Amino acid sequence: MTNIEKNRAIVVTLLRVGNKMNEELNFFIKQFGISLPQFNVLRILRGQKGKAANLSTINEHMIHKMSNTTRLIDKLIEKEYVQRTICANNRRKIELFITPNGLQLLVDIDKKLDRKEAQLLEEIDPNEKDLLTSLLSKLIQQP
Repeated sequence: MTNIEKNRAIVVTLLRVGNKMNEELNFFIKQFGISLPQFNVLRILRGQKGKAANLSTINEHMIHKMSNTTRLIDKLIEKEYVQRTICANNRRKIELFITPNGLQLLVDIDKKLDRKEAQLLEEIDPNEKDLLTSLLSKLIQQP
């Protein structure tokens, strides 16, 4: 196999694996009444540890970069998982916080997500997981 063929095989395999993981996790998260991008927003807000976040903060940490973050947040607000407030010092600045309901939803998801992730990766032993993480991290760090 030539280097070009190897590169193509790696890229195609990465795309297929990424698509499989995305499908599996989308289906898993759906049972909790939210989408995978909404779950990602909630995890970002939980990671703020009570500090306010804004759209910019959420967009830069999103796994799936998208232009409709405002719509995602609006749906989470409707479900009472996120609270939006207007900054007292700057009325143009919107502050976002995860609510107690949002935190509880993540606790409920986390209980089952650990098992789902283990199932998805059960064919890979711990040493291979370390190597795979290291190799894939190199691809993420590219400009």
